[in-house]
Amino acid sequence: MTTSIFTNHKATPIRHAIHSADVFSRRRKFSHLPCKLNVKQSVETVQLWAKIKNTRTTTTTAFATPNENDEGERSGSHACSGEQVFVRLENNYSSNDLDEEAAGSLPESGSGVFQMAEHSVNLASLLDKLKALHLHVLASEQWNASRLKLCHNNYVESAKNLIHYLALKCLDIEPLKYDLALISLLNLEMVNSSVLASLTTCIELLENLQLNSSITGKDVSAGTSTQGKLYHQTNGNFTINTMRMKACLNRELLLGPLQGSRCTHIMTTIGEEALECETLIADLIKAGTSIIRINCAHGSPESWSEIIRRVKRSSQMLEAPCRILMDLAGPKLRTDNLKPGPCVVKVSAKKNATGKVIFPAQVWLSHKGAGAPPPHLSPDAVLFIDDENFFTVVKVGDTLRFFDARGKKRMLKISRVFHVFSGTGFMAECTRTAYVSSGTELYIKRKKDRLPVGQVVDVPPRESSIRLRVGDLLIISRDSTCGEDNSYGHASGAYRITCSSGYLFDAVKPGERIAFDDGKIWGVIKGTTISEIVVSITHAGLRGTKLGSQKSINIPDSNIRFKGVTSKDLVDLEFVKSHADMVGVSFIRDTRDIIVLRQELEERKLQNLGIVLKIETKSGFEKLPLLLLEAMKSSNPLGVMIARGDLAVECGWERLADIQEEILSFCSAAHIPVIWATQVLESLVKSRVPTRAEITDAASGRKASCVMLNKGRHIVEAISTLDNILNSNSRQMKAEVKSLVPSSHLV
Repeated sequence: MTTSIFTNHKATPIRHAIHSADVFSRRRKFSHLPCKLNVKQSVETVQLWAKIKNTRTTTTTAFATPNENDEGERSGSHACSGEQVFVRLENNYSSNDLDEEAAGSLPESGSGVFQMAEHSVNLASLLDKLKALHLHVLASEQWNASRLKLCHNNYVESAKNLIHYLALKCLDIEPLKYDLALISLLNLEMVNSSVLASLTTCIELLENLQLNSSITGKDVSAGTSTQGKLYHQTNGNFTINTMRMKACLNRELLLGPLQGSRCTHIMTTIGEEALECETLIADLIKAGTSIIRINCAHGSPESWSEIIRRVKRSSQMLEAPCRILMDLAGPKLRTDNLKPGPCVVKVSAKKNATGKVIFPAQVWLSHKGAGAPPPHLSPDAVLFIDDENFFTVVKVGDTLRFFDARGKKRMLKISRVFHVFSGTGFMAECTRTAYVSSGTELYIKRKKDRLPVGQVVDVPPRESSIRLRVGDLLIISRDSTCGEDNSYGHASGAYRITCSSGYLFDAVKPGERIAFDDGKIWGVIKGTTISEIVVSITHAGLRGTKLGSQKSINIPDSNIRFKGVTSKDLVDLEFVKSHADMVGVSFIRDTRDIIVLRQELEERKLQNLGIVLKIETKSGFEKLPLLLLEAMKSSNPLGVMIARGDLAVECGWERLADIQEEILSFCSAAHIPVIWATQVLESLVKSRVPTRAEITDAASGRKASCVMLNKGRHIVEAISTLDNILNSNSRQMKAEVKSLVPSSHLV
């Protein structure tokens, strides 16, 4: 059934009331929402379609166009209830996040391409459809007037544009887009940042085309005069340039100004490993990092304070602004810590298929107080020696002998020497596999002399894990004392881990899916008790997949009711308020989480602290427009992070590309900056060799305001590469491409 707008061409105005609107949700349910808008109207008849997924379906809409004699009689009322926005929250096509001009100049006559286009496109009908679309957008603003009144002055225009954009998406405009494409006038997929201004400009240009057309021969000047007044009145502060400036301002308020010719910010996650190398943070900033992220789920206030001190010092020395984002841990489900493994480090050379050593293992040797190896080195193992005098007699070419943890004779040959922060360090080579533990004695063998002995100290315990294979049983327990033998399983044939969160045990049911470590391992819940969950593993690597401590747990089929801001988050917020520029809010699910956060920020008088909403759940994605409108009630700078790891697990890998495009479109309409996160250049960060897919994925990050990298061994090199990808000189690239075109082929 079509949605119709009925009017007549008589001069007598009629009064029409919009009584209701049928609103579509993601689950194809309908909500009958009372709404009234009384206006006087004059008319035309136009048909529009509403759409759910790929099916055209029924809705009830009506529009009223005030005529030039009704200015004093316009009135409107509205009534909105619940958490509904009067538009559909899903579509099946993506929109590009581009701020393109809505239209260009047109010729003064109806000749040329436009004259030919009129044979295939009825310009009068097209104009009527655009006017109806324009009125539908304005009506949606009226329907949500009570919600818009609650938005802070900083976000009023942006909130209205978001409503306009949602109103546009709730209709099937594919035929209209096709007609507009025929005359190359407007791309409705590129107007999300300035919906009203783009529609207005297109309507005025079409009216100008009608006026100058020699085909119609009609005098339409009176009608366009009236409409012109209307469009200029409704346009107000919604010009394309104004909307662009608003988006830029919101980005700078949250992320800071871009330096030099850069177009996109780079955020880097760091942890306590940054404290082991004095120059790491400075190297990150020099490579292109403009925002440092600290995850409050790891580390302590003491380590956070030292990291922030080094960031601020390096930023001042390099004269490169660098902001701090601190992520609250939130109610994320994680595996508890497994029992620590033995304090031993494995040193292993690289071998070919026949077992021949092709590259010896690189081992860093230094005194404990000398600090970590320089960032440009990538040793396979780091050993600290207790006696500082030991290094006064060691020199390049020496051979260090020792017995490893198995009693095997092994050797380390000193290959290079480095002067580090507070001492000297050596790089040694080992050609045979060795297991080195704390207490291992090293001595130098020179011909007949045996020089002083040094002892290896502070070897960290090996990270424990369990290797799960398809068909294995895994028991998740509340009680941490049950997990003592987690590394080897039990007589029952089941492995055991613990999770201290009561939310997990109170919500799950047999038959529901469960995922671990960002979807690397999947299983199905076979049974539950008040203190245990039995899981059958259904997906893992061919040789099994390791599950370790503090790995994520996702239950996409379960409706777990988390507490939005946990008690730990409130404690961490006290630290954040005096040390960070932005706070990341994890696992946002609905507007109640935003309300609780806003109350906590108001109580602490943190109106200037930036807020980053991390979208990493299905509920968070489905309710994103509502979350944005709720967050816009405060003056805090606002942003959104696309946390693609958990989001892919929650919503499905095959939908991730479409979902991230939808999030970008919603945020572009709301003029809210987006942070593109999770697994960006991950292979490059970990192994120094990126994949082709990662390079193109990183380039797609240009659509966002900021791209985030996670920590890893080659993080500095990865940041430098990402900076080149995101901020490459487009003019230089065009010149290079142009030089590849053979001039002899050109006419």
